[in-house]
Amino acid sequence: MMQDQLSRTFSALADPTRRAMLARLSSGEANVSDLAQPFLGEMSLPAVTKHLQVLEKAGLITKTRNAQWRSCKLNGDGLKDAAHWMEQYRVFWEESFDRLDAYLKTVTAQKPPTGDEND
Repeated sequence: MMQDQLSRTFSALADPTRRAMLARLSSGEANVSDLAQPFLGEMSLPAVTKHLQVLEKAGLITKTRNAQWRSCKLNGDGLKDAAHWMEQYRVFWEESFDRLDAYLKTVTAQKPPTGDEND
């Protein structure tokens, strides 16, 4: 099955391990061993490598090789399409909440007070 870039991005972001790796990379470049360290008790190094491959295919990270070191860094451009796609829905929800707020103000303004004001 062929996937578009946006689908690959959201698929990559769906996994908490990959999101944790991205969070780590948001503070700076790291080698594969450093990225793998927090997960080695839970998964093998080949499994960590597969997670990194998914992130790379989604365009969320770039990997470089310098001798025996494989370094990874966050690719901010990879998130731009996803952010743009989500922005449409943020605008929709904000407009919906604004309409709901306006409606609730009209309903509460028309509603007579309940309870005895003399209490």
